[in-house]
Amino acid sequence: MSKLPNVGTTIFSVMSALAAEHKAINLSQGFPDFDCSDELKAFVNEAMLQGHNQYAPMPGLLQLRSAIAEKVEQLYQQQVDPETEITITPGGTYAIFTAIATYIRPGDEVIIFEPAYDSYIPNVLVNGGKPVLIPLSFPDYRINWEEVRSKITPNTRMIMVNTPHNPTGSILQENDIAELEKLVAEFDLLVLSDEVYEHLVYDGALHHSILRYPNIFRNSFVTFSFGKVFHNTGWKMGYCIAPKHLMQEYRKVHQYLCFSVNTPMQYGLAKFLETPSHYLELPSFYQQKRDYFLELMRDTRFTPLASKGSYFQLMKYDRISDEGDKEFATRITREFGVAAIPVSAFYENGKDDHVVRFCFAKKQETLEAAAARLAKI
Repeated sequence: MSKLPNVGTTIFSVMSALAAEHKAINLSQGFPDFDCSDELKAFVNEAMLQGHNQYAPMPGLLQLRSAIAEKVEQLYQQQVDPETEITITPGGTYAIFTAIATYIRPGDEVIIFEPAYDSYIPNVLVNGGKPVLIPLSFPDYRINWEEVRSKITPNTRMIMVNTPHNPTGSILQENDIAELEKLVAEFDLLVLSDEVYEHLVYDGALHHSILRYPNIFRNSFVTFSFGKVFHNTGWKMGYCIAPKHLMQEYRKVHQYLCFSVNTPMQYGLAKFLETPSHYLELPSFYQQKRDYFLELMRDTRFTPLASKGSYFQLMKYDRISDEGDKEFATRITREFGVAAIPVSAFYENGKDDHVVRFCFAKKQETLEAAAARLAKI
């Protein structure tokens, strides 16, 4: 009997397959069409040639965990212990699943904001938990904290936040942090913060990482992805940071899910992080792509919504069609050769605001070609 009877193939796989079938430009799935750093690849290759090809320590290579701890202190003024509070994982999605598997028991309620990254709800369900779904306000995708408070029950165990947010590009603000801090203190909630796009925050805004706020962090798992920020999603490399008492339990589960993570890549990433510009330059790198894509899309009938972070841009198409977003996304892939993701796919009930998501983590010529086709709609 299936633990996930209502789950089928993800919308990402569906749209990417449709894009391939119709030779469409794929702006649907969230991955770059350009390569990662030659320097980083050289570091990994060097580690392989030096014989670093056996199991890494279960929590991850200490050199890499130490480099992460230095980065955290520099960016967020928070000291974390690389020995006891950082674990290297095979990707950010795995890091999220492991936190849920560690603490969510049958009947526990987990607050999830929609639209939500597609793994959240299945992760909770497969571990016997109950997702409590709260919609973000359209079109700015902000959290209604009064509604959050109204949904908390004696069974509420965890609240999940995602900043910068996939798929909307929204980010947490200071008032969000203040409200979250109140709820964590009052109800002793666990927080699972998905921050895989931590460096992709635009227009001079601050990334309000949970790591900045000790009163929240002491109850939190904070997850990250090297693949998302260093343009190598296929490597599936990420990490989780949590206070020692939570990380001890996390590692008990981690050691039986995968035990350890790709060794030479850990050596390569540790060396790559020695140069802070590799991540400090990422906001301007991706903002340039966002701004260029928006400029190109001015020649279309799409209406952009605010993208304050991530490498996604939402577009309303109300000036083009009144079709449902899945029908619209499918049609423009087939007829105009550009694939997007319908945002209703990020809602359990399929809420449809007639918005599609484009990924702008693409080469300049890819964005130009896609915009030229979209201008014909």
